This record gives sequence, C-alpha cells and structure tokens, in this order.
Amino acid sequence: MIREIEQYIALFFIYSFAGWLMEVIRVSKKEKKFVDRGFLIGPYCPIYGYGVLLITILLRKYTDDIIVTFFMSLIICGILEYLTSYLMEKIFKARWWDYSDRKFNINGRICLENLIPFGIGGCIIVYIINPFLLGIIDFVPDIIMHILLTFLLIGYITDLIVSLKIILNLKIVKKELKDNTDEISEKVKKIILRKSRLYRRLVNAFPRIKDNVKFYSWEEIKKKLDESKNEWRAKFDNSKAEIRGILDNSKQNFQKLYKKK
Repeated sequence: MIREIEQYIALFFIYSFAGWLMEVIRVSKKEKKFVDRGFLIGPYCPIYGYGVLLITILLRKYTDDIIVTFFMSLIICGILEYLTSYLMEKIFKARWWDYSDRKFNINGRICLENLIPFGIGGCIIVYIINPFLLGIIDFVPDIIMHILLTFLLIGYITDLIVSLKIILNLKIVKKELKDNTDEISEKVKKIILRKSRLYRRLVNAFPRIKDNVKFYSWEEIKKKLDESKNEWRAKFDNSKAEIRGILDNSKQNFQKLYKKK
C-alpha cells in the first residue's frame, strides 16, 4: 500500500515537471524568449500532475476499452481545467488563461482545441508512458524512494506556501476579464519592475493578469494592518464605554431602589 502511494506521488512529480517543461517550450517559442511558466516558483505545473493522477486512478477499470479511456480522459481533464480556472478567478479576481478567442470554448475556461489532445494524451499515458515509468520506479530501492520523495514533498509544500503568499499580495486594479494583455499600462510596468524577481517571474509566466492586478507593497500591507488594528481598537473602546455606561446606569438604578426600601 505504501509503495503504491509512493508510485502515485512519483508520477505526480514526473508529470508536473513534464507539464512545466511543455509550457515553457510552448510559451517561450511564442514569445521568442525564455518564460518560466507556472503558478509555482519551482519547475513544475501541478495541474498536469493532478490530471494524470486522476486519469491513472479513475480509469484503472477501463483500460480494456481505449474509446472509453479517450473520452473519460477528455472529460476528467476538461473538468479539472475548468474548475481550476474558476476557482483561481474567484480567489484572485483575474483570469490566468482565456480561450474566449478559440472556437468551441466554454466561458473561455476550456476549449475543444485543448480537450482533444487531453483525450489522446490520456490514452498515451495509460497505455504507454505509465507502464514504462512504473517499471523504472519499481527498480528504485525503498530507502532511496523514501528520501527522494520526502525532499520533493517538503520542497513542494514550501514552494506552495511561498507562492500563495506572493499571489495573495495581489490586488485588483481592473475587473475586466477579457484578453487585453497586448497593451500594458506604464503604471503597471513600473510596479512590476519595482518588485522582486519572484513577483516578476509570476507575472511573466501569466501575462494574462498584467492588466488586471498590481502588487501590494509591504508598506501598504503594514498600513492596512495598522488601519485594521486602529479600527478594531476604536470599536473595542466604544464597546467598553457602552458597557461601562450600562453598568453605571444599573448601579444608579440599584442604589435608587435600595434607598426606597
């Protein structure tokens, strides 16, 4: 059981790295420069790893039918990409990719042009690549597998925390979600150039968000925290004054009642 779980984890990292590599090649070729593509800082795109894991686990019962494997791979990856786009937009209020300009798309989140390769890729993974990779993984001694996966998981979790911290420091400057990244305002350019390499890498990886977001500076974050602290302190002082007034009134009423007796 432990060995099987480790196999899945190993497949996750292998395909996450392969997905990152494909994205880097595709976008770098289009932009004619190297673009470190990916939501995270490290060289992996987890959505590819999760997609392959879902295909590998959910389609084990259907490996005898390549047609079912094709359509199930298409559906699984399509749902995963749609939900990922939807959740990221709800959390960050910005589109990280948009297929609105492609035919047969659903809300710009997924499109037929991508779904068909998902189905073909799922078949290739299930019938060719997975058996090959699992055969190699089986030759790795248990102790080496334990150590390697432990380091990879620690690095991945750390990367996830740091990257989320960076992303959550974004704020919205425009709610328009259509693809308008060809023209980048000078103001946003200056904001990006003033930030650290990690911020710039993230924006370069997803140029779709350049017009929709800007970064909080640490001074802005501190200012907002101070404002929130002062606001809560004022509310607390007001509540304390109201409670004191109520107690004083109760005390006076009790004294009046006692004197009457």
